[in-house]
Amino acid sequence: MSRTVHVLITGTVQGVGYRAFVERQARRLGICGWVRNRRDGSVEAVFSGDAEGVGAILTACRSGPRLAMVEEVRVTERSADGDLREFDVLPTD
Repeated sequence: MSRTVHVLITGTVQGVGYRAFVERQARRLGICGWVRNRRDGSVEAVFSGDAEGVGAILTACRSGPRLAMVEEVRVTERSADGDLREFDVLPTD
């Protein structure tokens, strides 16, 4: 079963390697989507893949890399996006 989610991560998540961490986890798990910093200091992402893989990356996002201090991971379910074929790091929004 496939799952697509939009995620907003808050806390100390910029300047600590968070996006690179998410990219590594997504590629390891075979997740499609993207991640980017937001001007308000949060990190935003979309993950799409099998339900188990998406669950695993959400778990990883809640801990983050060693220097991150994640306060909240807000998850919104989305309909599948056929344009997501790989994982990208996008410019800050």
